[in-house]
Amino acid sequence: MKKFITYLILILMALIMLYPLLWLLGASFKSNQEIYSSVWFLPENFDFNVYFNAWKTNTGYTMGHYFINTFTVIIPKTVFSVVSSVLTAYGFARFDFPLKKFFFTLLMVGMFMPAIVTIMPMYIFWNGLDLLDSYAPLTVPSLFACEGMFVFILIQFFKGLPKELDEASRLDGCGTIRTLIYVLLPCMKPAVISIAVFNFLWTMNDFINPLIFINSTEKYTLSLALRTSVDSTGQGYEECKIIAMSVIGLIPSVTVFALAQKKFIGITAGGLS
Repeated sequence: MKKFITYLILILMALIMLYPLLWLLGASFKSNQEIYSSVWFLPENFDFNVYFNAWKTNTGYTMGHYFINTFTVIIPKTVFSVVSSVLTAYGFARFDFPLKKFFFTLLMVGMFMPAIVTIMPMYIFWNGLDLLDSYAPLTVPSLFACEGMFVFILIQFFKGLPKELDEASRLDGCGTIRTLIYVLLPCMKPAVISIAVFNFLWTMNDFINPLIFINSTEKYTLSLALRTSVDSTGQGYEECKIIAMSVIGLIPSVTVFALAQKKFIGITAGGLS
């Protein structure tokens, strides 16, 4: 009986947590009038034409075009961020070098610094290089381990791995990089996958950086395209269409998180999980 009550409570809590998503999905099939007249998530009639109209957007380009733009940013940024963060954390965790504590302090300071503080200097910098309205400002900084939190997470995982692994690999003839790739990284899959998922989700949802650095509608990411479609004519807009666009935009994030969930949860188990 206790188990039944426990499961019942958990199911009710899950429904409460999931209801906003269920409502979002249901509202994408509703008319504008029905959206404001009913809190129930199921629509009276399912109108799939809303999704066809949403896919076209109001900007002259389809959502497929903006998905391609978004992944043009996400893929290199995620790869650059993971590689640079792993290499930086490896250096901090496994090697001694001059001013190590000073640079680690700078890393921690940068981690707690609000990202909005760096936007103006970055704008001036990329404007000086004549690279505004390109994807370079959104991707190139990731080559330099600019996400301090990722580096910090990886440092803790590296410290959780016994140094005897390094010594054993060197006895087998592995150098520094081969030790990292073939010995340490396989033990750090939860951390690496976790920072990759975080980077993917943050970049997918990023609005302010594309807004600052991208000017051409043709180069907009999905978040900018969604905002542009809200009221591009100044004469109002269809809420159901915007909601449908939002649902479509959620698919990649939900898919990536679901696929990586097992390893993502594994981050709590420590470096040897």
